[in-house]
Amino acid sequence: MVKITDHGVFLKNGREFVVSDADPALARRQTMAYSILSAHNAAGDEKNLRLKFDALASHDITYVGILLTARAGGLESLPVPYVLTNCHNSLCAVGGTINEDDHMFGLSAAHRYGAIYVPAHQAVIHSFMREMMSGCGKMILGSDSHTRYGALGTMAIGEGGPELVKQILSLTYDVKAPEVIAVRLTGKVKPGVGPQDVALALIGAVFKSGFVKNKVLEFVGDGIASLPIEFRNGIDVMTTETTCLSSIWITDEETERYFVRHGRPEAYGKLEPGELAYYDGAVDIDLSTVEPMIALPFHPGNAVTISELKKDPHGVFARFGLNFDDKIDKNGNIHVDQGVIAGCAGGIYDNIVAVNDILSGGSVGNGDFSLSVYPASQPVLTQLVKDGTAAGLLDAGAVIRTAFCGPCFGAGDVPGNGCLSTVSYTHLTLPTNS
Repeated sequence: MVKITDHGVFLKNGREFVVSDADPALARRQTMAYSILSAHNAAGDEKNLRLKFDALASHDITYVGILLTARAGGLESLPVPYVLTNCHNSLCAVGGTINEDDHMFGLSAAHRYGAIYVPAHQAVIHSFMREMMSGCGKMILGSDSHTRYGALGTMAIGEGGPELVKQILSLTYDVKAPEVIAVRLTGKVKPGVGPQDVALALIGAVFKSGFVKNKVLEFVGDGIASLPIEFRNGIDVMTTETTCLSSIWITDEETERYFVRHGRPEAYGKLEPGELAYYDGAVDIDLSTVEPMIALPFHPGNAVTISELKKDPHGVFARFGLNFDDKIDKNGNIHVDQGVIAGCAGGIYDNIVAVNDILSGGSVGNGDFSLSVYPASQPVLTQLVKDGTAAGLLDAGAVIRTAFCGPCFGAGDVPGNGCLSTVSYTHLTLPTNS
């Protein structure tokens, strides 16, 4: 499914790897990543970058500390748009009213400093940024690990709060110029294969070796054209799990349609590598060979094909030091107690429609198995209601919840002791109880 090239390569016209005697240093400047990083570099040094971002984003676990620190550092006004979403501490009160107090603090900061405030249950952080703030050629810094908008032509980086404080105080994000890895997609996915499957195939191939650690993944190749934009978004947001620094994709008419649908046609711009671009390595993925995948605890890098797991569940679990014998019946079938579809990768519109298609006319049952669905934004939920998808899910016994990131970090739908969950989002795909 995935082939790795661990040395420098030349890419011609964004499609074909070729042998060339061209100067790698000059050809490196033909990558999309180089162009965007250079445009945001406040220093004259190409090797040691001092980046300034076009927009910032935080959720309600992180923005309070960031704003208080920035205020102590002399904050008077925000130099760039700063989005404050309320998608992590929004399910219930913890220790009294602390969650809602955080939200009120965020709202007051928005009034005082001009931040963009997104009320609880309206959107998870990355859905809002994709829908409202992304733009081709832009860079966004977010205080959340899965800050990735590369499929929309935006280089995004997830960092700790201090780096956002620096940006708020008009300082720079200082980093050595990263290496760039070409991720070439070819072929077309088979029916039944989704974005998480492609992402897990990629993560499984590169995570343990650290091949792409702190590098930029540049997605190229003819296979991209066959992927709907939300499919691309679903792959892209999970690149965090590879340990890469950021990501960027070529853009096309499908990207343009996304911005038009969201009322921001001016955000589109054509992005592609130059005629001959040099990369520090490459990952080849033939989409036609990707199979349905699943990741075992405790990292998405523990990825196996579902067919392999079904063929020998005892052996596959044992390989990763797991024991789920009580969940495997005498015929080798795995009993699952809970399903969750959520987050910035799982809660996208296309994923939820696919789930409804699978459940059409059936039922999740009302006993041993429960299914919770978290649309990633109110616009997604609105469309699901309008086209009947939400009604179909409800008829099948699923529970539809509001936009919330909780299941991704264990703050919602936590399984009971000894229970087994299958989940579709950015983190563990088959977690044990905690």
